[in-house]
Amino acid sequence: MLSTTPDTLLAVLKKGTVSTNAFLRRIQNFALDMGWLPWPVLRKKQFPKVRFRPKRGITEEEHLMIMEAEKNPERRDFYELCWLLGGSQGDIANLTDEDILWDDRLICYNRKKMFQRMQQNPNLKSPMIKFGKKIEGVLKRRPAKGPLFPYLCTVRSGDRATEFKQRCDGLGIKGVSLHSYRYGWAERARKAHYPLRCAQENLGQNSAAVHRAYAKNAAVITPSLDEWEELVAKKIIDIDKIPKVA
Repeated sequence: MLSTTPDTLLAVLKKGTVSTNAFLRRIQNFALDMGWLPWPVLRKKQFPKVRFRPKRGITEEEHLMIMEAEKNPERRDFYELCWLLGGSQGDIANLTDEDILWDDRLICYNRKKMFQRMQQNPNLKSPMIKFGKKIEGVLKRRPAKGPLFPYLCTVRSGDRATEFKQRCDGLGIKGVSLHSYRYGWAERARKAHYPLRCAQENLGQNSAAVHRAYAKNAAVITPSLDEWEELVAKKIIDIDKIPKVA
């Protein structure tokens, strides 16, 4: 790397992808820390700005295509829960029977990204999601004890993502990843005029302002999105009377 010029490194970065940019930064930083380089080949401010591809939610049509093509029962149920709960792939894959409160029809689990924040702030509570018939059907197909997804919970997140991408590529579905299920859930929630507070609780992404204004010190039980959508479709809930959130 000592013989590499800034112009050469810039040319590689321009031809590469986001990963190229990220890993070359890491390699240079590591070489500097180890003393293998006396100074950076390219200063931090000279690296091109990382520009990620636009992210979008998976559509219902795409999800149904994936479900129809997937023959493995465990993966099918995994994708279905990702669709219904909007959880991250890691959180859904690691669900266990202890996260299911059958008597109250609730799913309660700690998001990995929220764990540290909850340790720092004991007032933050895990979301408790009330499930409807669709989620109940998936849960009853899974093991009654232990992990709901015995194999997938042992697989690295990168491997789960790769398998999903291969499935999508085979179906001609472009521009989505497992994380797109979270975007898709949020888009469906907004379209159904699902209450903002419930959506934030469900996704586990509470801002300090939302927590102070709504949650206080109490855990919030959120209705399931699939039941909410049915109520809207049957005109039991009049969305015209619900305040719109920009």
